[in-house]
Amino acid sequence: MLTRQQYLSFVMVIACIAMMLSCDKQTTSHSVKSSKADSVIFGAGAVMDYERLRALTDSFETTGDISPLNANRWRGVSYYHQNMYRMAELCYRKALESEVKGETDQLSYNKSARRLSELLLVKGDYEGALEIAVTAIAKMEKSGVASDLDYAILLNNIGCCQLNLGRDEEANKSFLRAREHYANRWQSDTTSRSLQEAIVGTVYTSMAYINTHRYEESTYWIDRTEMLLDKYREKSDAIRNYFDEYQGRIEMMRAVALQGLNQRKEASEAYRRFQKTAYSKTDAGRINANDYLVPAGRYSEAADNYIHLDRMLADWGKKPSLDNIQLYMVPKYRANAEAGRRDSAEAVAKHVFSILDEAIADQKNSTMAELATIYNTNEKEAEIARQRANMTKMLFISASSVMALILIFLVIYVFNRRKAAKRLHVAHTKLEEAHTKLKSAYDQLEVTTKAKERIESELRIARDIQKSMVPSTFPKHAGMDIYASMHPAKEVGGDLYSYLLQGDELYFCVGDVSGKGVPASLFMAQATRLFSTLAAQHMMPAEIATRMNNALTENNEQGMFITMFMGLLDLKSGRLTFCNAGHNPPILGVDGHDHFMNMEPNAPLGLWSDIDYVGETIDNIKGKLLLVYTDGLNEAENRQQHQFGDDRLLDILNHHHFNSARHAIEYLEEEIKKHRDGAEPNDDLTMLCIFT
Repeated sequence: MLTRQQYLSFVMVIACIAMMLSCDKQTTSHSVKSSKADSVIFGAGAVMDYERLRALTDSFETTGDISPLNANRWRGVSYYHQNMYRMAELCYRKALESEVKGETDQLSYNKSARRLSELLLVKGDYEGALEIAVTAIAKMEKSGVASDLDYAILLNNIGCCQLNLGRDEEANKSFLRAREHYANRWQSDTTSRSLQEAIVGTVYTSMAYINTHRYEESTYWIDRTEMLLDKYREKSDAIRNYFDEYQGRIEMMRAVALQGLNQRKEASEAYRRFQKTAYSKTDAGRINANDYLVPAGRYSEAADNYIHLDRMLADWGKKPSLDNIQLYMVPKYRANAEAGRRDSAEAVAKHVFSILDEAIADQKNSTMAELATIYNTNEKEAEIARQRANMTKMLFISASSVMALILIFLVIYVFNRRKAAKRLHVAHTKLEEAHTKLKSAYDQLEVTTKAKERIESELRIARDIQKSMVPSTFPKHAGMDIYASMHPAKEVGGDLYSYLLQGDELYFCVGDVSGKGVPASLFMAQATRLFSTLAAQHMMPAEIATRMNNALTENNEQGMFITMFMGLLDLKSGRLTFCNAGHNPPILGVDGHDHFMNMEPNAPLGLWSDIDYVGETIDNIKGKLLLVYTDGLNEAENRQQHQFGDDRLLDILNHHHFNSARHAIEYLEEEIKKHRDGAEPNDDLTMLCIFT
């Protein structure tokens, strides 16, 4: 049987998964595009720079680019991901207390209500979570601005609250309504994303019934989860690793539920099916298995699984907090004690005592830090209020001064109107004309200044995002030397490179986005994240290109595209598997015999969907230099607009010996600089060199 802490921890995990699946791209009854400000803020969050995320939020709120409601929602997101849940709760409450102005605000309200109700549910504040979720659904229905996912998550939260408050019939209705909204999404969505969301939601519901000992009801939702997983398997874009993990989770939930129903034989069968999954061999799977083993009295097996606990906590970055001691260390002690392993139980107890003081101190420090942050936040808001009050006072004084001057002018005018009526009339007319011209010039200057400041701010932000997306350190591996560099022609560019070393396999890529500036930088960031994610799943370059192309063509209203060369190098055998998507041909060879590679022509990424990209292989490139580059190298121009050229590039590589990959790139950079002879770069320049 799951402990309350285990259940609450699982709820937090499910909430995070649900947020990642939604990716802040929800379909609403009214099509609402995210503002540029939201995109920039989201970019800072994507690289987990939450301090910068809050700084950007403050800046955009001050300039009026985002509303107070949306600003507090973004602050809540940043604090939530830094595990500062008190601050996150405070920000989400402020968001819900703000006035909703338009559809964008309503969407931010929906997301804030979803997250706040989840936070309160995890705390055990079921009445508070219920009030937030019910109020949010009422506002969503009134405004007509909400997605099926908004409804589904809030209804699931409502069902969990009702279940814990003993209102079983109402809970069942809420869960069924949530299921209808999940069904609406997957029936209208051709991708696998909506089915993933539905699976997460039904797991969420199953765990709620298991945790409240309603095992009979939980079996219905476990069966529902398995049915959705079968549908998910049929999707062409489904992630294979996802099948095994969630099949394992389903069998484990089934084993716990059947054990709770005292159907021991059936529970044991479900556990055996769980053991057949690869997930059961992972550290997380072994610890999860104890949810069944301990209630089943199989303490020795549970104690064996807890041997992997310390490694799992280290991999997850878990600190010795009071919650982790209660959630993991105490059950580990009980399993060893019940299994009769006194020495192991005593060792666990001593370890708990040794970290208890540290955990208590960390808890106090964390609480004090959050309270200090809350205090500073309130002080900042008070300072903003004081500044606004001072501005109002200054405006009043200025207005009073103007009124006084006008009054004096009128008195003088009346006193001297007979003698100077004509002269005053002419002067007054000129004054009015000058005032109009001055006001018009001032307004134009203010508009121009604000536009310039916003453009400069966007460029700085985009440059920072772009720099953070490409690696600055290079791995060391026996028999392999790699180095790369990127130089945007303007403040920001569209070039990219990336690599991922997994054991003896090196994934790498070089790409060139169409266009320049902020749009190209954001498109480049999206392409870099896609490549890293797909490479981590051990896909072949051609499959990576196919999946990236399908993702980049979706909602690509600006028609942007990217040329890219991507490769997979087996460092043991020297085998190079690659796919070229409309990019410059790389150079391959040894000193004196370097040549451009002949490759299969493929279309650039992002132009046309549903293209199957063709990959190629070279059996062995050991002892050879591989140079991948963008056209900023061979098409670099001097003052007379003469290009550097392919022939000169090959001539340098064939007649010069390089000691390392870095030496080769820095030598070419110096040659390009000499060729330009002071001319401004006409294109971004990116190079990646590998020696094997």
